Amino acid sequence: MRLSLKNNGLGRQANEKQQGNPLFPVFLKLNYLHTVLIGAGNVGLEKLTAILGNCHDAKVTVIASAFLPEIHILASEYKGVVVKQKSFTASDLDNANIVVAATNNAELNTYIVQSAHERRLLVNVADKPELCDFYLGAIVQKGDLKIAISTNGKSPTVAKRLKEVLSEALPEDIDTTLQQMSELRNSLNGDFAEKVKTLNKITAVLVGEKGIQNKSESQ
Repeated sequence: MRLSLKNNGLGRQANEKQQGNPLFPVFLKLNYLHTVLIGAGNVGLEKLTAILGNCHDAKVTVIASAFLPEIHILASEYKGVVVKQKSFTASDLDNANIVVAATNNAELNTYIVQSAHERRLLVNVADKPELCDFYLGAIVQKGDLKIAISTNGKSPTVAKRLKEVLSEALPEDIDTTLQQMSELRNSLNGDFAEKVKTLNKITAVLVGEKGIQNKSESQ
């Protein structure tokens, strides 16, 4: 099946220079993937904490010549974390799906990137946006609701501040609403269009005041 670009604006946009953030956001199931993290200092600890904070069952192998004690503690608390105290070699990536380089050695980081790309793996290099295939963005999470924030590597500090704003703005019981909506969706009868219509009507209350204001301004 061929994707048609007719009348959807993509053909015209392809000939224009893209403005803004070109990153494509995805959410990875790290409990099914093998992440190899190279580096076990402060930055490595930060990356590992971020990974485990988002997925407690993440499968992570940490490779470094020296380890902070905190990483050994995390490895003892999370069954998916394996530590290997050794110098990095390219073969360490043979069974990897995702690679994170968190060393303070620029030459080693470059070697890690080359080794990852030879194996067609995506790699993130701490504090080196130009070497990254993907970024680890700021995350807002309340239950099953998860929002990722990206500044295209321009300012992690701004992303952090936006995380604080969104965390404060979102109601604490938003996850309860999600669970109730899930149960309702599973109980609805009728065709897809009718279900969407019902769900749209019910969830309109989430943006009710803003929606009413926007409608009044457009009249």
